[in-house]
Parts: sequence; structure tokens; C-alpha cells
Amino acid sequence: MTKKNKRKWVTLLLFTMITAMMVSACSSNNGKGSDAEATKQPEKTAATGGDATDAPDELKPHKLTLVYPGTPQKDEAVVEEALNKLLTAKINATIDLMPIDWGAWDDKINLMIAGRDVIDIYFTAQWNGHANNVSKGAFIPLNDLIDQYGQGIKESLDPAFLEGAKINGKNYGVPTNKELASAGGIVYRKDVTDELGIDMSQVKEPKDLDAVYAIVKEKRPDLVPLYTTGAVFNAHYFGNYDFLGDSTIPGALLKDENGTTVAPVEDSERYQEYLKLARDFYVKGYINSDAATTQVASADAWNAGKVFSTIEPMKPGKDAEIASAAGIPGKTAQIIMTSKTVATSETAGSMLGISSTSENPERAMMFINLLHTDKEINNLLNFGIDGVHYTRSGEIITPTDKTADYSPGSAWMFGSQFLNYVWNTEAPDKWEQFKAFNENAISSPALGFVFDSEPVKAEVGALANVIRQFQKAVETGSVETEAGLKDYRQALKDAGIDKVIAEKQKQFDAFLASK
Repeated sequence: MTKKNKRKWVTLLLFTMITAMMVSACSSNNGKGSDAEATKQPEKTAATGGDATDAPDELKPHKLTLVYPGTPQKDEAVVEEALNKLLTAKINATIDLMPIDWGAWDDKINLMIAGRDVIDIYFTAQWNGHANNVSKGAFIPLNDLIDQYGQGIKESLDPAFLEGAKINGKNYGVPTNKELASAGGIVYRKDVTDELGIDMSQVKEPKDLDAVYAIVKEKRPDLVPLYTTGAVFNAHYFGNYDFLGDSTIPGALLKDENGTTVAPVEDSERYQEYLKLARDFYVKGYINSDAATTQVASADAWNAGKVFSTIEPMKPGKDAEIASAAGIPGKTAQIIMTSKTVATSETAGSMLGISSTSENPERAMMFINLLHTDKEINNLLNFGIDGVHYTRSGEIITPTDKTADYSPGSAWMFGSQFLNYVWNTEAPDKWEQFKAFNENAISSPALGFVFDSEPVKAEVGALANVIRQFQKAVETGSVETEAGLKDYRQALKDAGIDKVIAEKQKQFDAFLASK
């Protein structure tokens, strides 16, 4: 080889190596789900709750997808169009709202996550398999993204929410800014009790509902006395069970007691007493006969005018929220039947997580931040268009003949509820009542602890299948209590519940020792 040819060959080799290094450097930023992904800064924006420093046109256009449980709305496209005008101006993004009916939510969301559907933002919650989905890699860690693009979130959200929602020191969802305390109770049709002369002041605990439901069943056969699609009185918020971070994974403490021993709730006296009551109500025809299998969510049943009462997680104005969504303002009331408690589960009871398949996690976080800081965007998503779906006087909104065309009833899912307008049928001081509701609640012994299911993920998966097979039938009273519970407990044992309980106890003991 001549010296001239050798110089050409070296030059070509160097050029090839430099090109390969550049390609490698670019492609190395394409992975999702790592802290490195969360800290990269490909875009600049002012849409983080602060002052404008960079114009939105510096961002490339991006279409975001938001998946959440709820009834699709007639005017969804109209509201999307209005949202997109605001979002384009602020973060050069548009949004595709993707509600999934509550009845189909669990199955569809599991399929979407397993199938690695390209989604930006999912609704997620501790009672809806959040920790389990984190262990599957469904969500990316958000701490760095919140620091960069979520300053409005950090400024407005009680630090207890973000701290309590962490898993192994990382946030995989941004909590909704809402009530922090939890209690269980019922929402019922006050107009019906007034019509039938029923004195609801005598109702203090679940068994007191027997006499009420008997009258409703006889006098108003068009109504289901107690409509449910699941746990009835053994809902985690009613039984005051603390499942240590994810109520879909067996093993719990009682939030309103001081015990520190993790055990299956199915073994507890409280659980079994509530099962017997549910069975009694089911046999008497108070509970809808398809409770264990129906795909009709309670919100849809309320909308259809078929419901006298439902079991609900309580807060100030819960009855008014349900009435508004159902188009029966002023016709409902509520009764709280349990003590108020606070656990880690409340901090993670409603969150928005960024999918590990998202192609633009930064823009997704900018949008979530706007839901916590931008009053116009927040209320547009939750209530629709001013002058169309409601009329507004200050912070008070009044229904119109178009309200039913966009009434998702999902305000507790998105951003900050303290930005929400208040319906004219609600207490004007609703948000002050929320703050008072959070006071003097009993703290769970496990407050601040979140179980890491990774060491027992195989058992958790097996238990999920057992729960899917047995839980609704047993807890709605749809099967005979003793035989149903016996089969359910045996199936849980066969699937590895003892190993999961032992791991929960081990981690919880370490948590207690570190305090």
C-alpha cells in the first residue's frame, strides 16, 4: 500500500468511526423507563407553572394520549378541540382523550399494558394495581421530570402526597390534589326517602340499612336499593383495610387500629361479618343480582335512574358530585359510616402515570403540570365549555340543557381539585370543607410504607388470577358465604398468599425499625 493510499484509508476509517459514535450517541437516548430518560432535556418550555422564557414554537408538535376510566361523552370531540387550542398555545401539544368504561377498565388496561400500546398518560391508583404495574415496567420514574417540568405540582401539592406515593424512593405517578383522609359510607336518593317518609337519621352503620332497603324494594321496585359492581362493605375504604400500598395485593392491617401484624383480610372478623351482611342483603334482593358480573359501572347505573344507593369513598360533597354527573342535582345525600383514616393508600388513591411506551415523557409531564396549575384547562377537561355545558358566575357553575352531553364526573382524577369550579347545588365553601375533612383523621400504623412486590411477583400474578375468579362473587354476596369463602381462601393459599404475607411483614418490620 502506498503512503498516499494509506493516508486515504486512515482518513476514511476515522470518518467512519466518528459517524458511528454520533449515531450511537443519538440512539442511546431512545430507551424509556430509566432515570436517564427522565433527566434528558431535548426540549425547553415555560409551561411548567413559571414565567414564560421560551416560546411554545420551539417545541415540536406532539399528540398526547390520556387513558382513564369513565363513560365516553357525547361532546368529547368538542371539548378536545377546545383543549387543543389552549394546549397548542402553551406547550404545542394536542390531546386524545381515551376514556374506557368502568366495567371494562381492568381487562382493557391490563391488555394495553401487556401489549405495550403506545400511550402517554394512564390513570393509576394503589387500589387499581399500581405497584403491580410498576413492577411490570408499565410506568417510568418521574422524580426528575417533576423537578424539570412540574414545578407547579411541587408548589401546590402537599409534600405528603408525593412522599407517600413513592415506591422504593421513586414516584411513578403524580397524585391528584384532593382530600387526604378516607372514610366509607353511602350516597342515596334523598328525594326518594322524602317521598317514602324514611327517616335516614336512624342510619348509623350498615346493618341499619336493612329496614330502609326493605321499604325501597317494596315501594320503588324500579330502583335497585344497593347497586354495586364489587366489594360492597368490604371495599378497602369501607373496611378501613391498609394493604400497604396496593389493595390488589393480599395482606393488610386495619387502619383504625394499632396492630402491626400483616394478615389476610379474609381471616379477619370484620371481613367475615361484612360478608354475611352482604349475603343477607343479596338474598333479600337489595343488591343487584348481576353484581359479580355486570359491566355497567355505578356511574352509568346512576345515569340510567336505576339506583337508590351506592357504597362510596366519602368526602365533602360526594353526594352532590354523583348527583351532578347523573343529572339529578339536589336529589342525593350521604352518610359517613366509618372513622376517618389516613394511610399511604390515600396519597396514591388517584394518580396520573407516564407510560414507559410514551414517545415524549417531557410533554406528558408538562400537560400533567398544567392540570395542577391552569384553572382554564383543568375545568375545561372536567366540566366542558363555559356557556355550553354550564354557565358560570365567579366560581359557581350552573347546569344547562347541554350539561349531560359532557359530564364525565372525573374531577377527582385530574390535577388539582382545588382549581375546580363548584356546582350551584354544592356548598360554596366546598374546598374549605375538604381541608377540614383532612383534620383529625386516624393515621394507619403503616403510613408512609409502600410494599415492593418484586421479590414475590410470580405469586402476586397468581393471586391476581385467584382474586379475579373469586373475589366479586364472594364479596357481593352472590354465593353462599361459608362455602364461597372456604374455596376462596384455599385458592389464595394455593397461589402463594403465605409467601406474599411473609414478604410484606419482613419489609414492614424493616420500615418500622428504621423509624
